[in-house]
Amino acid sequence: MAKTVVFLRRIFRAFQYRDFRIMWLGACVSTIGTFVQQFAQSWLVYDLTKDPFYLGLDLFLGQLPFMLFSLVGGVFADRLDRKKMLLCSQVIQMVCAFALALLFFLHVVKVWHILTLSFLVGVGQSFGGPAYSALLPTLVGPEDLANAISMNSIQFNLARIIGPTIGGLAYTALGATWCFTLNGISYLAVIVSLVVIKVKFVPAKTQNSVMKSMHEGIRFIREREGLTALVVLAFCTTLFGFSLSGFLPVIVRTIFHKGPETYELLLVCSGAGSICGALIVAAMERLKGQGRIALMTLSGLGLATAGFAFSRWLPLSCVLIFLSGMMVMASASLMISLVQLIVADSMRGRVMSVYNLAFRAGIPLGALVMGKMIPWWGVSKAVSGFGLALVGVAVYFFIVLKNTGTFRKLA
Repeated sequence: MAKTVVFLRRIFRAFQYRDFRIMWLGACVSTIGTFVQQFAQSWLVYDLTKDPFYLGLDLFLGQLPFMLFSLVGGVFADRLDRKKMLLCSQVIQMVCAFALALLFFLHVVKVWHILTLSFLVGVGQSFGGPAYSALLPTLVGPEDLANAISMNSIQFNLARIIGPTIGGLAYTALGATWCFTLNGISYLAVIVSLVVIKVKFVPAKTQNSVMKSMHEGIRFIREREGLTALVVLAFCTTLFGFSLSGFLPVIVRTIFHKGPETYELLLVCSGAGSICGALIVAAMERLKGQGRIALMTLSGLGLATAGFAFSRWLPLSCVLIFLSGMMVMASASLMISLVQLIVADSMRGRVMSVYNLAFRAGIPLGALVMGKMIPWWGVSKAVSGFGLALVGVAVYFFIVLKNTGTFRKLA
């Protein structure tokens, strides 16, 4: 029993910090609301258009602002109050959720309304994302940073389980309007948590221009061995490994010939796998060869994705999407903890904005490509092709990094 208690304390050691606990809880409630809306939004976009391209376009427009503005957001995160930046971001996203709820309530919603609001939400996230990434490490001690990152991944993936479940119930019993309304209300939790926490780190004042500060961040990444490889790998990971969940409605409709209940089941299995992956990383002490472990995990993700694409038996598909969720989160947690551990607070906003840009840029680009490939190749071949491409990327990086000795910097 004593060993069990010690083990649990090691897994959840980041929760000993008051501000981290408060921020974690607020972010979890808000993320649950986001997934409630995402459940209804993805299903309705496909129902309104019957075209997988619009699913990809919706994902693309939601991520496009991050590609355009996140580098600027990273500069501001290193020179402005990160709490205030996050508050502004949350307010923008909350307004968009309530606006979409109102459009559905009035029965006037069109696809272009959804696409436009997705873009505006992305604008808020492009400034809030770097601020959050830079704020989180200041809430815990450096020795518990990797654990805090894993715990943050757990709240995200706990929301991936709870959100679609609530979304499915709300969508079936109350309609889409309540899905969007619940998301708007959920933003109040993170707004309150931001007001309550106390942030110790205060960015130093600077007279440098935005462009010069941005260039300093990029130069830091290029000069720090291992960082460039992590940024490129992050892009490839999301390009080939993150498109599956966005096209689950197509798989549910065309392969299993089912409805929202099956869609919800697959999302829950994926989220449960992600929580397991994050817990595994959280339980680990910092390991030598962490970069190698991340690449092996990515290979497993690619194989699980390819297997899921050709599965026609729902129980097997649930197992494979569980495994893919587990490996998605384990690899993402390992890579982002490596980045956070080698970056100073003064550069954290800019470096994380570049890393997050690479990480998130792959999602809309992959969604657009897959949205076009599905009508040509079919959903099974398109999804499996992306999975096998991810295996190839992992093998390539393993060979290159090993031969250059960069693994020593990623260990």
